[in-house]
Amino acid sequence: MTVATLTVSDDEADIRLDRWFRRHFPGVPQSAIQKLCRTGQVRVDGRRAEAATRLTSGQAVRIPPLPPAPPPLKPAPTVNPAATREIEAMILYQDDHLIVLNKPYGLAVQGGPGISRHVDGMLEGLRTPGGDRPRLVHRLDRDTTGLLLIARTAGSAAKLAAAFRGRDMEKTYWAVVAGRPVPVEGEIDLPLKRIGGERGERTAPAERDDEDAARAITEYRTLDHAARKLSWLELKPHTGRTHQLRVHCVAIRAPILGDVKYARPDQNNAFAATVAGLSEKMHLHARALVFPHPGGGVMRVEADLPPHMAETFQTLGFSAPPAHQPRRDGR
Repeated sequence: MTVATLTVSDDEADIRLDRWFRRHFPGVPQSAIQKLCRTGQVRVDGRRAEAATRLTSGQAVRIPPLPPAPPPLKPAPTVNPAATREIEAMILYQDDHLIVLNKPYGLAVQGGPGISRHVDGMLEGLRTPGGDRPRLVHRLDRDTTGLLLIARTAGSAAKLAAAFRGRDMEKTYWAVVAGRPVPVEGEIDLPLKRIGGERGERTAPAERDDEDAARAITEYRTLDHAARKLSWLELKPHTGRTHQLRVHCVAIRAPILGDVKYARPDQNNAFAATVAGLSEKMHLHARALVFPHPGGGVMRVEADLPPHMAETFQTLGFSAPPAHQPRRDGR
């Protein structure tokens, strides 16, 4: 292969250079891409560029001579028809850029030790003919229900991931908690860190000067309560730390129903009494997302409650409005 120049397409904007390179030349290993960048053989608009450089539409990427023999192609992934039917039933909205799912309780988003059934493993069934394999852009805990965004293309994945990293993704969760927060609304600004423990790695509050801590901010509002023993909270995380909402609810002495991992010992009696007669599943639901659509405009989506939370709402007399239909404004 001689020296060539390729132009970054609109759909490839905001992709890292190394990922863009692997997309066009899948046989070139990451180590080789990094060396080509480090030695200046790969250039963007005539300038040296690091492997992590994010590209913009219209840029010219210089491609040097590459090894002629790519490794053998991987066998085509198989599609499980039952899994495809299952994930198709979760779809709330889809277009050429993205898919919005309403994830049920108990379904993991990605695989891991002892996890063979997960959303990521079902995505091959949503591939369109000649299209990319859909890909995850964020995660929910296995026991958290609600909205999960899937990107159909690499370009859409990069734009959605950037929205999650910044302040362009407005997230709203609903939770049923034990007790009633005081005050009934406010902002929780409590740093968090990941630690080891008897039940595995977990998230814990941290001191502000702890070098392992990450700032975590959650806005909360009490939407209703039942005799001050149970409350329906609206939670809006302004940061995206692991288990942030679960730990922040414990911090205001309002643990989420069903979240036995994080309820503190001094909350156990009230917590156990509260959940008697109600579902033991975790009551945390990703209700709404407002974000820039990769194709332009603003996307607004909502997800109805899962069956166990809907039953709890009915038992407690909480009146939840039905989810609005997805809409895309300002295209």
